[in-house]
Amino acid sequence: MLAEWMEGSYSSQAQSQADPEYFDIRLQMSRIWTDRTDGPWLYVEQARADLLAKPYRQRVYRISKVDPLTYRSDVYTLPQPVARFVGAWNGEGEPHAAVARLTPADIKLLEGCGVVLRWVESQRQFAGGTEGTGCASTREGAKYTTSEIIFQEGLLTSWDRGFGADDQQVWGAVKGGYQFVKEPRADTR
Repeated sequence: MLAEWMEGSYSSQAQSQADPEYFDIRLQMSRIWTDRTDGPWLYVEQARADLLAKPYRQRVYRISKVDPLTYRSDVYTLPQPVARFVGAWNGEGEPHAAVARLTPADIKLLEGCGVVLRWVESQRQFAGGTEGTGCASTREGAKYTTSEIIFQEGLLTSWDRGFGADDQQVWGAVKGGYQFVKEPRADTR
C-alpha cells in the first residue's frame, strides 16, 4: 500500500498559492525494476514548476518492510551525468530506458538518509522520517539534513531541512512541511 500511495505525480501548487513562502514544486515517483523481488524501487524527480526540465533532486528509493507496521525507504543517488534521466518518471523515451538499464550496483546508497515510516491506523497514514543527524549535507553550509514525512492517501507532507554545525537550520521551509497533493492518473483508455 505504501508503494502504491507513493507512486504518482504530486504538486504543491495549492499550498504555494495560499502561502507565497512555499514554492510550487512538482514531485514525480514511478516504479522501476518491477521484476525485482527486493523492492519496490522508485525513480524520484523533484523540480520547481517553472523549471521542470531542470530538477533539483533525482533519486532512487527502495522500500523494504522492517516489521508488520514499519517500512524503510532507502535513498540512492544516480550515476553522473544525472541530466540524462530527466523525465524518466513518465515511463517512455530514452530517459526511462536509461533508468531501466541501471541496476542497484550502479547507484549509491546515501548513508543515514533513509526514512523510516510507521503505519498509524487511527490516522490512516504512514509517518516518520530520518533518524538522527547521519544524513550528511553540504548544501548552503549545512552539516546534515533531516526529513519528516507523512503519507496519506492522495497527500504527502514532506519537511526537508538542512542544519549547520551549530544545529541551527540553514535551509528548508521554516513553518512546516510542503504539502504535495497527488494528481489523478490520466485515463489511458
